[in-house]
Amino acid sequence: MNEDVGEVPFPGENELDETDALRAEVAQLKEQLLRAMADAENTRTRARKDRDEAAKYAASGITKDLLSVADNLRRALESVPAEAIEQNEHLKSLVTGVEMTEKSLLEAFEKNHIKRIDPVGERLNPHYHEAMVEIEDPERAAGTVSQVFEPGYVLHDRLL
Repeated sequence: MNEDVGEVPFPGENELDETDALRAEVAQLKEQLLRAMADAENTRTRARKDRDEAAKYAASGITKDLLSVADNLRRALESVPAEAIEQNEHLKSLVTGVEMTEKSLLEAFEKNHIKRIDPVGERLNPHYHEAMVEIEDPERAAGTVSQVFEPGYVLHDRLL
């Protein structure tokens, strides 16, 4: 005889407990799968965005080097008095050549989404402008750019 006479389980009760446990585990695994899929999609989206940004701004290194060339061409043109150009045909030809070179360089910049910004008369934007000095100008509101010491450039929407 069996001495251990205790509560006899209802037939199938263990199977019901096991089924509930398995259902709970399946639900948990489904939730983990959905989270993993969402994480994978977020990772793909971030990678795509990073790749697009890298391609968009890939030329910024060489571009920064060429900006000083554009600025120096402009300085060279501004340093020659208009009277001297009118009086000397050789100088006039040289200035015309420098102007054409500057124009060609700026067109190449424009073609590659690089723009020179000229903020004179605009409100100071700390994302694009660096205030060197503050001067009173009766013709302009406070916080307005009155003079540019060195032009700025943007590549797409990023200041170079």
